[in-house]
Amino acid sequence: MDVPAHLRYSENHEWVDESIEPAAVGITAYAAAALGDVIYAELPEPGSRLAAGDVCGEVESTKSVAELYLPVGGEVVDVNREVLADPGLIGADPYGKGWLLRVRLADVPPLMTADEYRALVDDVRSPTP
Repeated sequence: MDVPAHLRYSENHEWVDESIEPAAVGITAYAAAALGDVIYAELPEPGSRLAAGDVCGEVESTKSVAELYLPVGGEVVDVNREVLADPGLIGADPYGKGWLLRVRLADVPPLMTADEYRALVDDVRSPTP
């Protein structure tokens, strides 16, 4: 499973790239695979100020609808218009062309490293006896 080391991760399967300003946010490859073919994405308007953990949109797939939770707090300064036009980018390239938001950070709660996130996902996938 692809889990880029330079990103930070939430328990809700979102990622944050703090190495760029404004920070980029998206959903992980694990979440994208669980959703299946994404057919619709709803994202907040630029200028929205949201707290970490706030619902910031939703994605709809052929399997289900999932709310998106912002893993950091701040001002949404951009949304990926390509994803709005072609939501399939989320599953095809979740860490690249499938990014969702750009956020000017105001609050960054503790997030997981790639190794911690990989362990979380491995625990979810491992059946307990």
